[in-house]
Amino acid sequence: MKILVIGGTGLIGSKTVRLLLDRGHEVIAASPSSGVNTITGEGLAQAMVGTDVVLDLANSPSFEDAAVLDFFQTAGRNLLAAEEAAGVRHHVALSVVGTQDLGASGYFRGKQAQEALVKASPIPFTIVHSTQFFEFLGGIAKSAGEAGTITLSTAFIQPIASPDVAAVMADIALAAPLNGTLEIAGPEKVRMSDLLTQYLLDTSDSRAVIGIPEAPYFGATLDDDTLLPRGTARLGTIGYADWLASQTGR
Repeated sequence: MKILVIGGTGLIGSKTVRLLLDRGHEVIAASPSSGVNTITGEGLAQAMVGTDVVLDLANSPSFEDAAVLDFFQTAGRNLLAAEEAAGVRHHVALSVVGTQDLGASGYFRGKQAQEALVKASPIPFTIVHSTQFFEFLGGIAKSAGEAGTITLSTAFIQPIASPDVAAVMADIALAAPLNGTLEIAGPEKVRMSDLLTQYLLDTSDSRAVIGIPEAPYFGATLDDDTLLPRGTARLGTIGYADWLASQTGR
């Protein structure tokens, strides 16, 4: 198969590309630096020639509300139009568990728009809803502020490691389209404030965490289970301790 990976040089994309190459497939790691730009449309038509499957693993470079929405709408329209013209047989998009319930967040409104475009397209599709990546814990802490004490939601999360995400994306690329959504998560459920407290301690960050149920998460207030899978999810095997050891050598 020929598989085009949008965002193929990123955290998830680079790992997914390696897995698919190891399985003997023709894989293009597409990014603006390689001459494939979903915002301008540059290089899309050429990259689509002979392509069977497109994995959209790209993320917005900005989390500002208007910029996020523009990114996902523009990239989605350009990408899906090029796929339809080329006869691509399967579009796979990586999204986030809880996206449908997080319309108060500008970022998640962008993801909702992306998913709506995928579902409205005639191209068979699979949307993968992932829980937060362990690699994003630093970003969650940063979003809560730079002061000595930060407030974070006490809602549950079930974070997943990027190698586990990549393994799922590679499997989905080679499977038949679901024309629906698959949820994936890590093996351990924990409260966000508790995990971030441990993460800051483990990374020698002196900030203290105060857990507050109504603390916003990228502009949205969470229920206890907003960021947890709704049904039967495919679970990764890498827990927090093993992930941390892989990052720090401890």
